[in-house]
Amino acid sequence: MRSRSWLALTASVVLALGIAACGDDDDEAGGGGGGEQAENLSGAIKIDGSSTVAPLSEGAAEAFQTENPNVRVTVGTSGTGGGFEKFCNGETDISDASRAIKDEEKEACAKNGIEFAELTVANDGLAVVVNPENPVTCLTTEQLKQVWDTDSRVSSWNDIDGLEPTFDADLDLFGPGTDSGTFDFFTEAINGEEGRQRTKYNNVGEDDNQTVRGVAGSEGGMGYFGLSFVKENEGTVKPLEVDGGKGCVAPSDETVQSGEYAPLGRPLYIYPSNKALQRPEVKAFIDFYIQNAQSIAEQALFVPLTEQQTTEAASKVEELTAGGGAAE
Repeated sequence: MRSRSWLALTASVVLALGIAACGDDDDEAGGGGGGEQAENLSGAIKIDGSSTVAPLSEGAAEAFQTENPNVRVTVGTSGTGGGFEKFCNGETDISDASRAIKDEEKEACAKNGIEFAELTVANDGLAVVVNPENPVTCLTTEQLKQVWDTDSRVSSWNDIDGLEPTFDADLDLFGPGTDSGTFDFFTEAINGEEGRQRTKYNNVGEDDNQTVRGVAGSEGGMGYFGLSFVKENEGTVKPLEVDGGKGCVAPSDETVQSGEYAPLGRPLYIYPSNKALQRPEVKAFIDFYIQNAQSIAEQALFVPLTEQQTTEAASKVEELTAGGGAAE
């Protein structure tokens, strides 16, 4: 969950996209949501899911609504798992997700006749963060597993095998709850199985601000969350480099896009339902979202799509908005 810097963030997105839209005044009204189409569009769009993806959807919603004032877009943050539960029950139009939909979630959607599309809207890296006074700069994935695995007995930094430099401080761990896609992704990437994690830690639910405060206020603090949140809290917490077997790599836009920041780089998704896509305001919003994905990602401090991802997303949207139905 983001702090009140949301207001500044969404204002920045609206300004950036609004300036871009000014250059298109002579264009025909279309997928961008402007012109005559904007005057005709109305309705409500319900989005829920990942608190990580929420800043992207909030930014897209704010900018879209400035061009389409009769459309109301709401964005909830019940976590990726909680969002899919609502989505597959038909309670929402779009689900935000920081991981791909699970097989059991697909089955739940199918049981209720919910078809959907999977669209990548940005990239992210999960950052492992520590107190700025911590002298450690890099941990291997094996060391992270030793700390976070279900049978971990590690209670202090010096209990970590091969730690350099040594650090005589108690471990104070902070992390998201089990409904979080960040929890799912991290546990699978580090511990080898989704949901496999020690239970003795400070569970912050969907509020990453608690992790920031906890790690910043504890000498031996450690936590994990999206790279964008590191950018928002630069200097308050320190991101560690991660060695996935090819040396220590710092999380950054460049290392996430290149794939070097492994295994903690990930794509971020939105899932519109086929039923919702039959409504013109939802189609227009999805088209707008993907067309402006790069600007939205940059303003929200995420890693933009690669050229290939942009092409694939645009192709899916073109298929969907042409009446091709839902596509995974």
